Amino acid sequence: MKSWMLLSALVAAAPVAAQQSFAAPEGCTATLTVQHKGCVMINVWQCDADNEGDQWIALLTQAGVFSIQKIDHEFQWVEAYKITGNETLVTPVEDPASLTELFETQLDTWDFTLETEDGIERNVGFDMLTGETTVIDGETLLNTEFQGRTLDADGNEIDAGSGRQFVSDKHRLFFFGLAWDDTSPDDIIDMSPVEFIYPGEPGFFSDSPKFECNVIESGYQP
Repeated sequence: MKSWMLLSALVAAAPVAAQQSFAAPEGCTATLTVQHKGCVMINVWQCDADNEGDQWIALLTQAGVFSIQKIDHEFQWVEAYKITGNETLVTPVEDPASLTELFETQLDTWDFTLETEDGIERNVGFDMLTGETTVIDGETLLNTEFQGRTLDADGNEIDAGSGRQFVSDKHRLFFFGLAWDDTSPDDIIDMSPVEFIYPGEPGFFSDSPKFECNVIESGYQP
């Protein structure tokens, strides 16, 4: 969900100062680190002051923190803080994203609006379970396909993308997979997960991506 936009922004973003350490904020508990292909990684934490099921996800690149986003139990993007600008979910939502619906019916459509620093941004699309599973580093993940469009306040299309990614019913999280812009479907970006790291394990809450860094050609060849 919205992976094509995040991946596109990652490719286009200017470098930021590298972070020397990473820790969950006070009153919060670090829960998971996932190292992905494409020299990206995520750190996940939960905070006592939040609603039950809310999670925070920090996306890090070789240059440091790219974004921090808050998602709810259904994987709605409640708020996000990115080097490309901040975003807040506009409520009420026309068609909320729902992991519960995805797991129960194999299909979840969504139509939600974000308030960004550049104005209103509407996102319309779907996630669909393929019925297949993939085991990565001991984690059983459900395979998905997605398609989405981003529109401005006047209804003009800003972006349209598709792909295949992974979702975990255990963590109630989506993880990157393959994504492409619909205008260039042969230009596929692969940022699939490689390692799942838990508290007490080496590399937990690292600040350094480790896979496919300093690789000039990182495109996926089907």
